[in-house]
Amino acid sequence: MRLEKLSLLNFKNITECRIVPSAGINCIVGSNGAGKTNVVDAIHFLSMSKSALSMTDGQSVRHGEPFFMLSGDYTTDGDMGVTVTCGFEKGKGKSLKFCGKEYERLADHIGVVPIVMVSPSDGVLVSEAADERRRWLNAFLSQLDHSYLDATMRYNRLLAERNTLLKQGEMLLPELLDVIDERIAEQGERVAAARRDVLERLAPIAERLYGEIAAEGESVCLSYRSELNDTPFLEILRANRQKDLVMGYTTSGIHRDDVTMLIGGYPLRKFGSQGQQKSFLLALKLAQYKLLHERLGERPLLLLDDLFDKLDEQRLQKLIRLTSNEEFGQVFITDCNRERIISILKESGKEFRLFSVADGEVTQEEV
Repeated sequence: MRLEKLSLLNFKNITECRIVPSAGINCIVGSNGAGKTNVVDAIHFLSMSKSALSMTDGQSVRHGEPFFMLSGDYTTDGDMGVTVTCGFEKGKGKSLKFCGKEYERLADHIGVVPIVMVSPSDGVLVSEAADERRRWLNAFLSQLDHSYLDATMRYNRLLAERNTLLKQGEMLLPELLDVIDERIAEQGERVAAARRDVLERLAPIAERLYGEIAAEGESVCLSYRSELNDTPFLEILRANRQKDLVMGYTTSGIHRDDVTMLIGGYPLRKFGSQGQQKSFLLALKLAQYKLLHERLGERPLLLLDDLFDKLDEQRLQKLIRLTSNEEFGQVFITDCNRERIISILKESGKEFRLFSVADGEVTQEEV
């Protein structure tokens, strides 16, 4: 998948811009706060129908304006031209269109324009609680399989219903809980099986890439931690029913599962150095890219946001070398140091296109 033209109107601090990216590497430079991340976030928005940042749609509207509009013209790997537009207006909501036809469900667009974004915020996948890892896994799998996204949404609705029933205490009719337990177990088993399968496929790719990026002897391991790995979900729900009634919520299920990340057989969070954690996260995201490409038949867009202050020169060079071959297709890189990124890319020998962002305006520069 290649982004041929990107148009932004009233998106965050950008009043209006139109850029024509290279099919290979694209660099977006600017000082901190200039808006370079907003450009790649617009690309993310057109793929995932939401910001990659913790922002509501309303917060993505330029201050003082009533709406924003995004548009992307793409060429698929099969040389078919498609257009995606996304608009949001305060008081009216969001509209997403593919080739002029509006989606009835935004979820149906996920995976149509596959994307992988690597940013400093990925550190939460190692340092924070399990819900961050589940959120990443859900977003990844949603691009691979719409049925997974549907099963996850159904599970969450059933979980909310079950928790409401559990709060009724003695007033609860056991027959109602029996029915909802069967339904939630069915959806939970589907989600758990998909998560388990994708991590089994992802793990060996991430381990190989980690070795290429880190050039260190430690082995890394990625796996799915879930009670459902060993016991049917319905059996778990029935065994825990009394405890759930006392607590007033569902104490077991896929909403409590986690992704285990190990280095040298020990938890990456506790025993991995900062450099090892960064290398692991890069390997994880690049492995995600490769699996999306393999399963969808389209090369995702790769967004590398503000990484160059966070990585040492050795890892930077390896990252550029890995992502500048044809397998990775179109790449967008943001950096606050214009001279550094130009020097690194010129040294790599790869062609690239340079854009600068200042005062809410985006311009292409000659290199």
